[in-house]
Amino acid sequence: MIRVAIVDDHAIVRTGLRQYFSELGDIEVVGEAANGREAQVLARNGGIDVLLMDISMPGQNGVDVLRNIKSHCPDIRVLILSGLPEAHYATSLLRQGANGYLNKECEPEEIAKAIRAVAAGKRYITSAVADLLAGQLDRDTEKPPHELLSERELQVFLRLAKGEAVGAIADSLSLSIKTVSTYRARILEKLALSSNSDITYYALKNGLIQ
Repeated sequence: MIRVAIVDDHAIVRTGLRQYFSELGDIEVVGEAANGREAQVLARNGGIDVLLMDISMPGQNGVDVLRNIKSHCPDIRVLILSGLPEAHYATSLLRQGANGYLNKECEPEEIAKAIRAVAAGKRYITSAVADLLAGQLDRDTEKPPHELLSERELQVFLRLAKGEAVGAIADSLSLSIKTVSTYRARILEKLALSSNSDITYYALKNGLIQ
């Protein structure tokens, strides 16, 4: 049996997935979480092969959660199931350790197929994500500006976009205020922006926050 934990802030999604997996015979749901904090507790408690996780949740954003889980629980395979288009997050999350990425518009059968693949130690990407990755190899200079951000810059960027203060970000990421301010300055430079309001507008326009 493949032991799966489902992380999604919508109870109806968790219930539907649990019901579907119960009919398959080889996938067992061993835990559920509604936010990033609960997801990290689940991961640290162990007994999970695959964490099936939404990227857009209340509180801590999915990028931070993924980074934390892969850092503390490297043996857990993380499969992202997101309502956001692949183009917005897929390649970045795969670079940061996600073992697969699916859009919620996919069929249930594909979710089960992806779980089996990542549980077996493979990466799972859709043809759309494969095309994105191939395109990036050919057109690195044509990447949208936010894809040029480093992992830490992306974390800070998403928090700034949601209105978090520099001090709060520093506390949450265990960084100094000066370091976060430096990241903010780099983000503004790389994205050719001038204020936190511009960051929020950019993130909303590009579908990076909801």
